[in-house]
Amino acid sequence: MSDSEQNPKKSIEEIDQVTIRFAGDSGDGMQLTGSQFTETTGIVGNDLATLPDYPAEIRAPAGSLAGVSSYQIQFGREDIQTPGDQPDVLVVMNPAALKVNLPELRTHGIIIANTATFNKRNLELAGFEANPLDDDSLNEYKLVSIDMTMLVEKALEDLGLPSKVMARSTNMFALGLLYWLYDRPMENTFTFIESKFKSRPEIVEANKRALQAGYNYGRTTRLISTSYTVTKATLPAGTYRNIMGNHAIALGLVAAGQKSGLRLVYAGYPITPASDILHMVSNYKNFGVITFQAEDEIAAVTSAIGASFAGALAVTGTSGPGMALKTEAIGLAVSAELPLVLINVQRGGPSTGLPTKTEQADLFQAMYGRNSETPVVVLAAATPVDCFNMAYEACRIAIEHMIPVILLSDSYLGNGSEPWLLPSMDDLPNIENRKVSSSNGEFHPFAITDPSTMARPWAVPGTPGLEHRIGGLEKDALTGSVSYEAENHEHMVHRRQQKVEVIADRIPPLSVFGDDKGELLVLGWGSTFGPIRSAVTRLRSKGHAVSHAHLNYLNPFPKNLGDVLVKFPRVLIPELNMGQLSRLIRAEYLINTLSYNKIQGKPFTASEIEAQVLDILKETRDAG
Repeated sequence: MSDSEQNPKKSIEEIDQVTIRFAGDSGDGMQLTGSQFTETTGIVGNDLATLPDYPAEIRAPAGSLAGVSSYQIQFGREDIQTPGDQPDVLVVMNPAALKVNLPELRTHGIIIANTATFNKRNLELAGFEANPLDDDSLNEYKLVSIDMTMLVEKALEDLGLPSKVMARSTNMFALGLLYWLYDRPMENTFTFIESKFKSRPEIVEANKRALQAGYNYGRTTRLISTSYTVTKATLPAGTYRNIMGNHAIALGLVAAGQKSGLRLVYAGYPITPASDILHMVSNYKNFGVITFQAEDEIAAVTSAIGASFAGALAVTGTSGPGMALKTEAIGLAVSAELPLVLINVQRGGPSTGLPTKTEQADLFQAMYGRNSETPVVVLAAATPVDCFNMAYEACRIAIEHMIPVILLSDSYLGNGSEPWLLPSMDDLPNIENRKVSSSNGEFHPFAITDPSTMARPWAVPGTPGLEHRIGGLEKDALTGSVSYEAENHEHMVHRRQQKVEVIADRIPPLSVFGDDKGELLVLGWGSTFGPIRSAVTRLRSKGHAVSHAHLNYLNPFPKNLGDVLVKFPRVLIPELNMGQLSRLIRAEYLINTLSYNKIQGKPFTASEIEAQVLDILKETRDAG
């Protein structure tokens, strides 16, 4: 018998896009639930973007507000740039999850709650005086109350498992219900469960039954009268996979190692939210990759510098606090003119700050966070997929110009995901290896042989005839011998700055989304790309003369940046900091930029940026 015959009042509604948030205690498996929904949605063929959000504590007190973990996904049949402004559906596994996330749920949105956890103790921990599922406080939402825990126990009662073990499958019930609600297949998650718990067949059976129970509950009950379908997105042909930003960085590094013909050496010290890069890179030993987990950040960066000196593609990764510890060694790499890639997956600060929350406040640190005149190249990724592109680009610039490169990502990009069209290795830019193996006559290790790159020769230690001195003391511009001569030092200071400046000739010009002139330009960098692009797209559809430009290259800036800026009377720069790029632009181009800043450990929403632009346009028109 078909669903329509069993449930004649049920209907299926086709929608363009939807935003779902799974929320619960940090032990409720919300990250796994969200990631499985994401993987399945990618297989179905929708475009998507995600936002995992979890507490810094390994295990905060159960039922507490501080222990709430969530996972948000927006998916649709059109271009998806952000994980969504407000959830359309909020799945809550306990009262604390409802308390924390309810303010962001759109009016008339759907709340799906596990009633089993709404007991007196948990309600008190969440600060509820009465049970919100029973009073009228949720009347403006569509409330679906389900005792998920009880239903899971019924589905598993013949397996002989302890109640606590059965309760751990409740997240699968919620996932199955959402699969039914949005017309998703379960087969991919069945396969995942079988692989993850293959040594525990009883756990495999429990999770599969719970998933099926949730799906069947939605299919056979009348608590939700409508299910939804989101048709496939129209995407370019090719092979896709869902990719997180940190994983994309790891693959970009491996690809650069293969393309350059160099052995990739990744030296790191575990730190949230960058640790996944070290974990991911370590999976590629079959490509000759070497990974080293150091005892601290200083050991990690100096080991990477040693690997670079020995002729490897050397990379180290960390977050803001780790970058502070690497500072002196970065100066050594600048002085030695060695290729080195440093990845900073930014997080909230200062100090330990907000380890699991996003921020982009390390731009000044990347630009100036070293003693003396110590310029480095600074790049920034814009999306999870762009993390691959910019990791590869960071390696290319470091090798071809013999210079350290800092790549800025952040927690939002590192843990967020989106569909990735797998590139062909043949289509990736070539990387010119600067290593030399012999010398005709006297070897000058710091002679500039190519003015277009300002790169010195890269001589591997132990090569006969290429012996040279290296270190942090100022060196002679040709021989590399220690030099305290005043004129030589000034020459080397200018030379190190010029090494950065010439790169502007070898990077793409800044492009503008929309018209190349208009009322207002929204200029962004890093992870603000998605919300800015979405907001500007909406504004342009309403007839506003607003455009968007986004910077991947922060030092040096693209050569045409000044020409782009002067065509707009107002330039708005949204940043997840106090206005660091805005200050750089003001200083470099003497433009009175407008800053829009958010420092909450959360990314911008498109609605926030759209509202800010409309306010500026209104003020300007009223004044004129």
